Amino acid sequence: MRAPDFWNDADAAQRTSSEYSRLKRRLDDFVALEGQFGDLEATEELAREELGGDEVDEQLFSELERGLTAIEHELERGEEQRFFSGRYDEGGAIVTIHPGAGGTESQDWAQMLMRMYLRWFENRGFKVEVNDVQEGTEAGISSATITVEGENAYGLLASEKGVHRLVRLSPFDSANRRHTSFAAVEVSPLVSDDVEVDIAEDDLRVDTYRSSGAGGQHVNKTSSAVRITHLPTGIVVQCQNERSQISNRATAMRMLKSRLVELEERKRAEELARERGQQMDVNFGSQIRSYVLHPYQMVKDLRTDHETGNTQAVLDGELDPFVHAFLMWRAGSESKQRA
Repeated sequence: MRAPDFWNDADAAQRTSSEYSRLKRRLDDFVALEGQFGDLEATEELAREELGGDEVDEQLFSELERGLTAIEHELERGEEQRFFSGRYDEGGAIVTIHPGAGGTESQDWAQMLMRMYLRWFENRGFKVEVNDVQEGTEAGISSATITVEGENAYGLLASEKGVHRLVRLSPFDSANRRHTSFAAVEVSPLVSDDVEVDIAEDDLRVDTYRSSGAGGQHVNKTSSAVRITHLPTGIVVQCQNERSQISNRATAMRMLKSRLVELEERKRAEELARERGQQMDVNFGSQIRSYVLHPYQMVKDLRTDHETGNTQAVLDGELDPFVHAFLMWRAGSESKQRA
């Protein structure tokens, strides 16, 4: 990076700079963890000395317990690095949420999922942009598309692909009956401009419409929102958060490119599974997690069997334990397949 001609190739320089930043963050995290561990050792030594005396400092032991919990959490995050071997795992992602059948119930559940993910992204320190949100007929949303940028975002979000099931007493049912709702989460890699995807102009249908956002000098007054349909695959992407139609189209094309890359990756995984004589469910239609709020409180992942009774924490974005359990489960499954 100190070479005089480093910035002559701007794209290559940017990739190198990004790689440098990523590796430096990992090193900084490791150094910080070493410091935490050293502080914890000193606290433990003090605690052991206290055990030999007449009185025990409860505050010291509470500090030790908090320190252990924090280090365990950081070690789990550090362990995640070894699970990311896919071509796009270390980059960003595009997340799309769709309600299932069920009208208002499912649309409200889709909005709850969107809120859960936005909080988790915030906890992770990811950069987030809500590209498009379509409001539901009475409540909730009929679709949402979110761009997430951050280290290993796509690799982490692999745990969320599929159908999420909610069981609760319906706030929209005057008889207060229990309802089951479904929503699907799709995750595509956020591909860089140097990744080539062949998209023929004749394969596209481009529609423009007025944004349904909060409004402003230009929003809602011109047809700036863009919806693109890829006719051969039926993939539909749309964007309305930018001020101009040109910007919305550029963002929508990037989203389409990512969706097509994800489709090819999925086909490749299915082909590899067939060659090995294995059945592999990589479709979005598979139910992956249940969120039960009535008659008991439980969130359970149906792949890993990881579960918790603290449903509110999960809905508030506490997803790390589920993500970590999935990564461990997937790594174990892949090891068995190779064997």
